[in-house]
Amino acid sequence: MEEAEKPEARYGLAAKIQYGAGLRLSELIRLRIKDIDLERGTVTVRQGKGGKDRMSVLPRSIVGLVAEQIEYARNLWEMDGRNGQQGVYLPGALARKYRRAAESFEWFWLFPAKQLSVNHEIGVMRRHHLHDKVYNEAIKRGAKAAEIEKQATSHALRHSFATHLLESGTDLRRIQDLLGHEDITTTEIYLHVSMGAHGMGVESPLDALCG
Repeated sequence: MEEAEKPEARYGLAAKIQYGAGLRLSELIRLRIKDIDLERGTVTVRQGKGGKDRMSVLPRSIVGLVAEQIEYARNLWEMDGRNGQQGVYLPGALARKYRRAAESFEWFWLFPAKQLSVNHEIGVMRRHHLHDKVYNEAIKRGAKAAEIEKQATSHALRHSFATHLLESGTDLRRIQDLLGHEDITTTEIYLHVSMGAHGMGVESPLDALCG
């Protein structure tokens, strides 16, 4: 079976990190090696929504897989170096502040693209991160293979992270911090989701009788 037919083989780990850490799609695909702390079990989001940094949890169950992904990324980074590529992309302000950072492995993508591409801002051929559309298509293929009939998007993984934490008793403000919500009212949306369709937090006595 070809790789395109097995979305779990290439994108499964990305999906596990997105669900396990509650990341936005843009935050997931832009993760760099330095944002992962295997020993402490943390994921650091740099310049998330609102331009703020935050920290979330790296699931213990995938630490080994993440370590393997880091080594895969290292092999690509070393190959690019041998082929004379000019390091990894950094935004203008970062590039000016850390002039040699683009050549350092710690700034390389955790999920690098398979192919090199031209950075149109500066006209340099470099390896970009995993493309959001490519990842989303993999999510859809995975949902279809699992015979999930509901609409499947990568953002559903972030929603599930919040909902499942709330259902397990995690404090709402802690979830707010993990998600990077500026306003607690945004996080409170998950109260309705976790309580069920009625949003009342109770079971109808009729349902109890019919159960």
